[in-house]
Amino acid sequence: MVENDLLSPAIKGTSNVLTASKELGVKRVVVTSSVSSITPNPNWPADRIMNEDCWTDIEYCKQNGVWYPLSKTLAEKDAWKFAKEKDLDIVVVNPGTVMGPIIPPSLNASMQMILRLLQGCTDTYQDFFMGLVHVKDVALAHILVYENKSAKGRHMCVEAITHYGDFAAKVAELYPEYNVPRLPKDTQPGLLRAKDGAKKLMDLGLEFIEMEQIIRDAVESLKIKGYIS
Repeated sequence: MVENDLLSPAIKGTSNVLTASKELGVKRVVVTSSVSSITPNPNWPADRIMNEDCWTDIEYCKQNGVWYPLSKTLAEKDAWKFAKEKDLDIVVVNPGTVMGPIIPPSLNASMQMILRLLQGCTDTYQDFFMGLVHVKDVALAHILVYENKSAKGRHMCVEAITHYGDFAAKVAELYPEYNVPRLPKDTQPGLLRAKDGAKKLMDLGLEFIEMEQIIRDAVESLKIKGYIS
């Protein structure tokens, strides 16, 4: 069931796009992956900030039923394999938790997360990488890596590397009128915080929108769309 619902569509969908791109003579393809293909990885050195060199531990995901990161990891690895075998120039963007103004007709998982938090949900998401990023910055990141031929490899796309507890505390600070729970400070054991987690994109000129503004844009959009009052 998991393979049919999550793994196969992720892998085949990416493969189909790359195949069509190669057949049509596309020169460079920007692949949208995820930080979920970077973490979780319990074997990553505890004293080292996570970066593009890190890959999600496939066996860990299988053993613990962490299927979404597994699907993103397998899809990205397949993309790199295809690029090497078919001599296709690809560059990858690995967005974190994408929030901001709501565009699709229904909420995605990231926006559901902040909605549940505003409603008092106390989940801490141990296997979750809280790298927040504004949807506008994700779009800009794709343009930057496409237009800059010096851009190579993977590009973590996050405003900073933080814990979910940091995010919850900031939401509670900005919106005290909601029942936002007070969570433990370190909700992602072993994850080192870093302001410059997306250094490769910053070197290309991307100036990330900070957490406070991302949260404000997300919450105001939830209000406008009627999800909260």
